[in-house]
Amino acid sequence: MPPLSAAYEVPRRLRAVMRRRESSLVLLACGVGMIAGLVVAIMGAGVDLLHTILFGLLPGERLSGRVSLDPVRALFAPILGGLLFGLAGAYIARRRGAEVDPIEANAMHGGRMSIRGSLIVAAQTVWSSGVGASVGLEAGYTQLASGIASRLGQAFHLRRGDLRVLVGCGAAGAIAGAFGAPLGGAFYAFELIIGSYAAASLAPVGMAALIGYLTTRAFSPLALGIDGGVAASVTARDLAIAAGVGLIAAIFGIALMRGVALCEAAFTRMKVPAALRPALGGALVGLLALVSPQVMSSGHGALRLTGLFDLPLRAIALILVLKATASIISLGSGFRGGLFFASLLLGALGGQLFADGLNAAWPGAHADPAVYAIIGMSALSVSVIGGPLTMVFIALESTGDLWLTAAALIAVIVSMQITREFFGYSFATWRFHLRGKSIRGAADVGWVRDLTVGSMMRTDAPTVPVDGILAGVRKAFPLGSSSQVIAVDGAGAYAGMVSVPEAHAADLPDSTAVRGIARHADHFLTANMGVQEAVAAFEQAEAEALAVVDGAATRKVIGLLTEAHALRRYAGASELRRQELLGRI
Repeated sequence: MPPLSAAYEVPRRLRAVMRRRESSLVLLACGVGMIAGLVVAIMGAGVDLLHTILFGLLPGERLSGRVSLDPVRALFAPILGGLLFGLAGAYIARRRGAEVDPIEANAMHGGRMSIRGSLIVAAQTVWSSGVGASVGLEAGYTQLASGIASRLGQAFHLRRGDLRVLVGCGAAGAIAGAFGAPLGGAFYAFELIIGSYAAASLAPVGMAALIGYLTTRAFSPLALGIDGGVAASVTARDLAIAAGVGLIAAIFGIALMRGVALCEAAFTRMKVPAALRPALGGALVGLLALVSPQVMSSGHGALRLTGLFDLPLRAIALILVLKATASIISLGSGFRGGLFFASLLLGALGGQLFADGLNAAWPGAHADPAVYAIIGMSALSVSVIGGPLTMVFIALESTGDLWLTAAALIAVIVSMQITREFFGYSFATWRFHLRGKSIRGAADVGWVRDLTVGSMMRTDAPTVPVDGILAGVRKAFPLGSSSQVIAVDGAGAYAGMVSVPEAHAADLPDSTAVRGIARHADHFLTANMGVQEAVAAFEQAEAEALAVVDGAATRKVIGLLTEAHALRRYAGASELRRQELLGRI
């Protein structure tokens, strides 16, 4: 990330207060929570405005809640919107490249995000959902809220650990406001954005989630999230059957995530230009919307569980299939957005279908569709998004029913475990994998990358000419002065390592050539190697010290690194991260 301009820095005295007291971070998190709530309200209003203009909705109407749409609007809004999105996206990609999301920022960059990039992603998400693409707004909510939090933290020069927590606070406030679930928002931050839970981060994340929820409700009194209605009683039999729902949800979730990758690959094989893919995807989504308008946008209007139960079984199955297809096409064709809300809707529909099918096959089961809609919603979402406690708390906050939450917990555990065992990714980390990035979560691994050979080496490396004799080595480096020196040729290129004690061996005459005792001529380090690569190089060479060169071609010596020093730095940095995790620094 580029360094923060001095114009955006907070005065030094105020920065010192913020860094000295934990309560100051809590106050900063409260401000981030308020900003996150405003982000949710503003972005939601922007999507509603686009829906009103493009699809002729009445105030208060939701696109995915319509029974029918004007065919012309349903087709041309996503096609033209996709075309504009693709052209603009191609221009932005040439100028800026891919933007860092909160998970990647916390995993690899110590919480540093670009505010300009976050604004671009948020605008792309609003436009994608506004023109009817089947994507969720939650990705844009968390991107912008976390991006603002990151910029605020950088202005205060927060420590790496505190900056990561503040980025999590932005996501917590956004999810809490979007789904009407403060506990769910807080644990979304812990599980998915920060990658760990610590007592020191509880207060800032919890306050950000609560204030984000209250702020969003102040501007949007109508809940944007889930209305679970009143569920029937949950029996021990339901708890057992919930495990089966978790199994089915995991299979469906894996298929959904792989479907997005397959859709992207299909566009690539067809050689459709990247700028035109959203327009083609919009055309396909528009055709699906002619059959069922519920496939469009995020699905907030469709997810009113109490209203879904009156639909015929065939209609529910049709919405399930079409919504899954539309989500795959929308994301696979390049529209911006997430799968969080789509997975909630699909899981609720699937849970209801499961209950109805169970009742048909086993009349004595008396499975309540309302109960299994919540169970299915939680199980599918944890397969796609990850974050088991996040989904459990969303279920609890949606229903207020502890026994129903217990059934959802069982389904979540089964779904999560099967997904981890047979797939190994959430949707976010799967996307990283497809881009060639080995990120499995938000746990802070960026410090390992930052601990490079260049940052650990000594630059005043002692050298001797490889064409010389031991008499010169013994004179220049008496015993005790150094343990290893680097042999170089006439052009200063690396030629091997020379052990000073070996050079002083009594059985070697002064006329012995340095080249004869030089070792590891084919083993060296480069300044951009990480500490783990360096340790592996020491093990392979079985060397205590290696030269650092500017490149494999020129092999010009620029430094020296010992294995002992690399291991000490690695252990020290690991302990520092552990102390940050425990909240002791």
